Amino acid sequence: MEAVAEPGNLAGVRHIILILSGKGGVGKSTISTELALALRHAGKKGDPYMPCRHPGSLQVGILDVDLCGPSIPRMLQAQGRAVHQCDSGWVPVFVDQEQKVSLMSVGFLLEKPDEAVVWRGPKKNALIKQFVSDVAWGQLDYLVVDTPPGTSDEHMAAVEALRPYSPLGAIVVTTPQAVSVGDVRRELTFCRKTGLRVIGIVENMSGFVCPHCTECTNVFSRGGGEELARHAGVPFLGSVPLDPKLTRSLEEGRDFIQEFPHSPAFHALSAIAQKVLETPAQLS
Repeated sequence: MEAVAEPGNLAGVRHIILILSGKGGVGKSTISTELALALRHAGKKGDPYMPCRHPGSLQVGILDVDLCGPSIPRMLQAQGRAVHQCDSGWVPVFVDQEQKVSLMSVGFLLEKPDEAVVWRGPKKNALIKQFVSDVAWGQLDYLVVDTPPGTSDEHMAAVEALRPYSPLGAIVVTTPQAVSVGDVRRELTFCRKTGLRVIGIVENMSGFVCPHCTECTNVFSRGGGEELARHAGVPFLGSVPLDPKLTRSLEEGRDFIQEFPHSPAFHALSAIAQKVLETPAQLS
């Protein structure tokens, strides 16, 4: 039986997913952005690349709580957009013409895009709680929460603020190298200690896709994420290769999922989205 959300601005959100990693630089914001776009396109009528599981595209929100590195507005070409107030709080920014993807980020609240957030823990925690309680998301199928690296106060603030709404769980991101896998193992410990279910592990930067022949070369080692998932007894959701088309899309704020359906990274990301769609809600 699906848990019922508490009244408030998250009452209309069906599923909440946290994107976590114990290490910086593994591409959490990339995975958050592309997962949101993949979920948004899932089930779109007439889409030959993603199975039609729903009568129309899904309504997806992204909550960017990486307060010191809010990069998602740039990835979705939404820098400089104004955040407006309504009776129930902040109105998130829609990043697509069909208004299927909405975004809230501290990047919208900074006077200048290169302004540093030099705050102590209590102020950061207060803003995270405010993001959870005071953003008027409306009706969403999925809310993807992009978090900062580590297992710090900000993670605890996010998990505790979202706990009453029974989050679907966490996706943990790693890269193939042993150093990254070791740090991410600590994130799995964090999930166990806080009672947060792990939906699965994603191995990002898993090989490099040649822009000319599309052959995938293992620049780093390979398989660390899959081995970690097997050792931890959690699902392995897939490996996403480094793809110049994906990098260019993020730099230019374009919809990679829509524009490059033949890319190896597209197939990896769409497969991950389908596994997320098939993840059952937690029992209350």
